[in-house]
Amino acid sequence: MAFRNSFKLALLGAVSLSACSTMAPNPSGVSAEVMAMHQRFMTLDTHLDTPAFFDTTRGYDIMKRHSYEREGTQVDYPRMVEGGLDGGFWAIYMGQGPLTPEGYQQVRDKALIRATSIHKMVAANPDEFEIALVSADAERINAAGKKIVYLSMENSYELGDDISLLDSFYKLGVRMAGPVHNGTNQLADSTNPGAVGAKWGGLSPMGREYVKRANELGIILDGSHSADTTIDQMIDLSATPIILSHHGCDGVHEHPRNLPDALLKKMAAKGGVIHMNALGAFLKDLPQTKERMGAMGAMRAKWGDTDQLTGEKYEQFLDERSALNKQFPENRATFEDYMEQILYAIKLVGVDHVGFGADWDGGGGVAGYDDVTMLPKITERLLKEGYTEADLQKMWGGNVVRLLKAAEDYKASLKK
Repeated sequence: MAFRNSFKLALLGAVSLSACSTMAPNPSGVSAEVMAMHQRFMTLDTHLDTPAFFDTTRGYDIMKRHSYEREGTQVDYPRMVEGGLDGGFWAIYMGQGPLTPEGYQQVRDKALIRATSIHKMVAANPDEFEIALVSADAERINAAGKKIVYLSMENSYELGDDISLLDSFYKLGVRMAGPVHNGTNQLADSTNPGAVGAKWGGLSPMGREYVKRANELGIILDGSHSADTTIDQMIDLSATPIILSHHGCDGVHEHPRNLPDALLKKMAAKGGVIHMNALGAFLKDLPQTKERMGAMGAMRAKWGDTDQLTGEKYEQFLDERSALNKQFPENRATFEDYMEQILYAIKLVGVDHVGFGADWDGGGGVAGYDDVTMLPKITERLLKEGYTEADLQKMWGGNVVRLLKAAEDYKASLKK
């Protein structure tokens, strides 16, 4: 697999043509032996927010090697090859809006565009990416040397009052879905309930129907961003194991986006999996200086919606942001902070119930683990902690494929 990836990078111009038979670049700095083992795994991240870039005014070329240091982006094809990321769940993320027919329709249309944009990205690069629809597709696509593209839906607010729209998104390829993001909606209470507040005490009546329909369709239910009460009820009501696609543990750092030990154990007891989030604020308290906060506020006021910036203006914005970060450095969580969460979760519920969903391109990433080129560092550290190659394969991809298979099997059982 390493040789195949090197060849593709060479074609991209990321390495010289004479290097086709060598390993891909290794920005993570791990040993050749660890890198070779990491490349043998099928590595899936369960929450990739990169599709949010596809619909910006300037677009996003997934085949170009971008820069975290310059642009702040974390996922593209060359860096996936370098870090040994074989794919995962590419999110249809929609922010919360008003609980009105007009709000539902507006966001529904945007969500459909986002789903289409993911398909367009794959269609434009058929030798590098392929849409996955069933659990068996992951191994098949990986064996073919392509990157795996499952679709997920982060926030199902766009369904409005019509639960049948979940069927439409399933037909578009969605195989994982969570009811909420920031803000309680018509389906469930959120960890960040907003102005609506904790309205339902967990799932709404429609939210309970949502769980049932997701099970019937063979969609994995995702509890990330849901209130603990919502997650608790999803565990009880779902006929198949649920996932936390990008989450953390209260036992390390208490935060609404992290789960208490008892609830995490309950989820694991029913076969569920927590995929560890690398968003710094969920790992530790990160107070920023007044100077940095003031400068950032001034930048936001000056530039407005940066997704709309193109050409020279975008470059000027990046220059100004780089200067700000140099003058007023961000207080960031570290790779060791992230590893503390990972090791805690493994010790609490075991390797069968832990995976990785770093929230790439959605706020995730910590100092020393800035983009997907750094994935092998997790492999290296867990090997040093005494975990086996079989353990790592479960956490890097096997566990979420198991959840997909369980969802498919339940759907098939209803037809018997």
